Amino acid sequence: MAEAMEQFLAQRAWLVGLAYRLLGSAADAEDVVQDAFVRWNRVDHAVIASPSAWLAKVVTNLCLNRLASARLQREVYAGPWLPEPVLTADGGLGPLDSVAQRESVSMALLLLLERLTPTERAVFVLHEAFAYGYREIAGIVELSESNCRQLNRRARQRVGQRQPRFRPDTSHWQRLVERFLAAAREGDLRALELLLAADVVTWADGGGKITAARRPVTGRTKVARYIAGGIGRLGTDVEALPAEINGQPGLVGLCEGVVVGVIVLEMQDDLIGSLRIVANPGKLRFIALQLAMSHSAALAGS
Repeated sequence: MAEAMEQFLAQRAWLVGLAYRLLGSAADAEDVVQDAFVRWNRVDHAVIASPSAWLAKVVTNLCLNRLASARLQREVYAGPWLPEPVLTADGGLGPLDSVAQRESVSMALLLLLERLTPTERAVFVLHEAFAYGYREIAGIVELSESNCRQLNRRARQRVGQRQPRFRPDTSHWQRLVERFLAAAREGDLRALELLLAADVVTWADGGGKITAARRPVTGRTKVARYIAGGIGRLGTDVEALPAEINGQPGLVGLCEGVVVGVIVLEMQDDLIGSLRIVANPGKLRFIALQLAMSHSAALAGS
């Protein structure tokens, strides 16, 4: 039993990463991996040739069962729907060493994946994000290799050709986020505009629970005013922490220790090309848990 537990724990981070890419919800991903753990404990481990393949199949199929109902819920969602934000610097979603791995957890790509059928999404994620071969994928989704190739080809067409995003080094993006925050707090529209691409777009997800723009805000001038107004209204009671969120530079807003919002910045030629704001309290619980665990770990190590 101890060996089986070690085998599962060794796979856990990338299993959560797989489920998150398939569902766009960190909380649901955790639930799926917990369900997989329950099944793992019930199975005869002696007959499993490859624990990683077995777990990948179980997690993928559990996600496929959830995706149909999730799509129906998103069709009646109040305002823009955005994926749950997650901190990614700590490896909680598995390694993000390559451009493809980072891109696969970006909000931009997760939103594009909403265009796909559940099976297309599973094949695409397994092949593009985790470099699974079509024979392995065929065994997971129980289709032929040729069908899996066709599904991935169709998925790539629907998602479109994604160019690798500019990714500044950590010190550079932290300075950029600090400049962005300072300009927004001071209401310095000119300084904000200098950080924004001409065709910048902002989406805000309040889920009908928090007041947020129901439509995208576009253009450098309008976005600068929108951001300065929104952050300015928060006042000095809200602390903003720079963080890597979904593989991108971002900010986590805290009020008296409670996470009240997240802003994810996507870069475009060294400027901010898009901003995605998540204020729906239900989507902030996971990132709040990540922050709490990080704080506890820091205290334990001090």
